[in-house]
This record gives sequence, structure tokens and C-alpha cells, in this order.
Amino acid sequence: MTLKTLGAAALIAVSATVAQADDWTAYTYSSVSTTSAVKGMNRITERVAADSDLSIDLHLGKTLQIASADITQAVGDGVIDMAADFFFSGNVPLARVLNLPMLIENDDEWAKAYAAMEPALVDAFAEQGVVLLGGYRYPEQTIFTTFEINSLADLEGHKIRVTSPEQGQFIQEFGGAAITLSGSEVPTSLERGVIEGVLTASAGGAKKWHEFLPYNYRFAVNYGNSMIIANADSFAALSPETQDTLRAIVAEEGPKTTAAFLEDEEVQKKAQSEAGMTLVAAAEGDAAAANAKLAPFWEAWAAENGPEYVDALNTVRAAIGK
Repeated sequence: MTLKTLGAAALIAVSATVAQADDWTAYTYSSVSTTSAVKGMNRITERVAADSDLSIDLHLGKTLQIASADITQAVGDGVIDMAADFFFSGNVPLARVLNLPMLIENDDEWAKAYAAMEPALVDAFAEQGVVLLGGYRYPEQTIFTTFEINSLADLEGHKIRVTSPEQGQFIQEFGGAAITLSGSEVPTSLERGVIEGVLTASAGGAKKWHEFLPYNYRFAVNYGNSMIIANADSFAALSPETQDTLRAIVAEEGPKTTAAFLEDEEVQKKAQSEAGMTLVAAAEGDAAAANAKLAPFWEAWAAENGPEYVDALNTVRAAIGK
């Protein structure tokens, strides 16, 4: 229950909530404590505890009865005070503009696009009762397969696991069949031939599933990112000094988490190659072909969702000169 949903008769409950504002519950979608994502959140909680009167108790994914897709809502409703939220797109679909395939193709473009979109994202999350504090992103999502792949044309007729409709569109544009599965379903599905490949990062899913995937086509399809968010009422109950401290620490640790993922990406690529995975560089002409196929999809996606999305797409394209 959030403060704004309480009636005048609940003054005692309001007072109790404010009095306990220095004890927060946080949650992350990641269930593995050794990931860069969890390490980054742990650094945030430790630094905040050391530099302010705020104590944050971080819970790993699946340790609370909160589905990954419901994290934004759980924070907005005050079920938890803070979270690392990777699966926000269902609640804040405007943010998916940053994940459109082939729209953002390198680190520099990501930085420019995110900076341009940040004001709109802050407003969009605020509509959910959430304060957007910052975030981090994963390395580029590339193509890992059970079959030999040397170009995007080799996707034709193959079943590829995706994590979003937008990724699915990319696979379909090259003649593949897109299948959405949870991470826990991937290994069994690969063994049974339900899918023949996945879109992920070397430091992401491929870190866990590499034994099933002998080929990696190093073609950057899109980027995935996580938002670090707080309940608006919980945040408002903090002192201005603690608010500033929390914002400053997240602003520092978010980029550090991104950097850690990028470093781990190189480590995992090397380890996967040494273990027998064949890493194939993107074929000449594939990027141009993919851009030609996907650019009309960006525009159709925005037009279908409404003027706000058209504006968001135009904002990103102007920022990266595309």
C-alpha cells in the first residue's frame, strides 16, 4: 500500500511508514549473487548504509513472491521500496524504444540515445509511482546457435529464442521462427530441439548455456538494460540529504555495473572460444541489410503505439543521427 492510497483515518499507519523510512526492502530480478548486476546492487546498498541513515535489505530474484514482469508495479505499489528492474517494458513500454533491433548499434549511440530519452523515461516511470534513479545495460545481444552460422541469411528456417516481440521481428525478417521462453526453459528446449539458438550476451545467458551452443555470430542485434527504481512515497520520505546521497551513489554504480558487464563479456568470449565455441565475425553487408529491413519496423512500431512513441523514436534518431 502506498501513502497516497491511505485515507485520513490511517494517520497512525502513515506515521509508522514515515518513521520506518530508513529501512528499505530492495529486490533484483537476478537470482545469482555472482553476477555483475547483483554485485552492483550490493555496492549500492553498502555505500548507502555507510554514507546515510538509510538501510537497504537486498533480496535476490525468486526469494520474494514477485514475478520479474511485476517488479515495476511492486515498487510503485510500495510492496518493495527499491529494485533493479530489467523487465519493465510491460509497465513502461515507452522505454522499449531503446531496445529496438538495429536502432542503437554501439556504445556511443547508446549513451547519446539514453541521455536524450532520460527526461521522458523519468516521467513515464513517475506515472507508475516510481522514481527512476539510474540503471545499467548489458553487452550487445548477439546470436548463439546449435547450427553453423556465417551470415544472417543462415537464420532462415531456424527456431530462435527471443525475449521481446521486437527481437522476434528481427528473427522473422531473416526467415527464422521466433520463440519466447523464460531463461529456465532454455537448456531443456535446446536439448529437445524446441529451439536452435538464442539471442543473448556472452556475459548473459551464454555464460550459463554455452555447452549447448557451439556457434556465436557476433552480430549486435540490440541492447538490453535494467532500471534502478524506488517507490515515490518511500523516496519522498527520505531527507533531502539522503535522497541526494542515494541518487549520487546510483549515478556512479550504474555505469560501473555496465563496465563490469563489458569486461566480463570479453572474458566469457575468450573462455567460450577456448572451450570450443566458434565465434564468427559479422559478414560484410549484413548490417546494411538489417538496417534496411528493420527501419520500416521502427516506424510502424511507433505509429501503432501512438504519438508519444513517434516522438520518442524521433528523439532517439535525432540524437544518434540515424
